[in-house]
Amino acid sequence: MKVFVQSVNFNADKSLIEFVENKVKSLEKYYDRIVDSEVFLKVQQTSEKENKIIDVKINVPGDEFIVKKTSSSFEKGTALAVESLKRQLSKRKEKQRAHQM
Repeated sequence: MKVFVQSVNFNADKSLIEFVENKVKSLEKYYDRIVDSEVFLKVQQTSEKENKIIDVKINVPGDEFIVKKTSSSFEKGTALAVESLKRQLSKRKEKQRAHQM
């Protein structure tokens, strides 16, 4: 699976990009037909502490899953987004198994 990471309005360091890629690649354990994924890291210009926005788009054959999370850090937001995607991918896999029987 290819993971495309883009940082919008700031320069992400290498360790953050590697962290995001590893987290997103771990989704292959839950659904093995993932084609690719796109991750957008954005910093919102507000006075709030939770100003980091993480958009994750997963492409699978015939569909795509999109999750958007806001958090105080990119690492925390990525973890939240991946957990949400795990649930969505697991549900899709269960539905496919039910239709095959």
